[in-house]
Amino acid sequence: MIYEVAELYIKPDAHAAFQAAVTQAVPVFKAATGCLSMRLDRDIEVPDTYHLVIGWATLDNHVVDFRGSEGFVTWRGLVGGYFAQPPKVEHFNTVVNGF
Repeated sequence: MIYEVAELYIKPDAHAAFQAAVTQAVPVFKAATGCLSMRLDRDIEVPDTYHLVIGWATLDNHVVDFRGSEGFVTWRGLVGGYFAQPPKVEHFNTVVNGF
């Protein structure tokens, strides 16, 4: 499994609407090929910043399957208007799991 971590910068007065849009998008991720988990975390110190953390079975499930899908178009249509700047997206794999 790999993790996509998208750092999302949201317009200051759009938090409630953005979070509602992400909630609407949950079925999109549940239906996506290889999507194993998804969560949205909000930065405590910098509250206009969120991390969307998605577990994918493979990197291709994200960068090929999802990004080339109607689900991606739906996702961006739901949340794209709330971005204050483009997201920063990186991929990680777990190298130590202590628990």
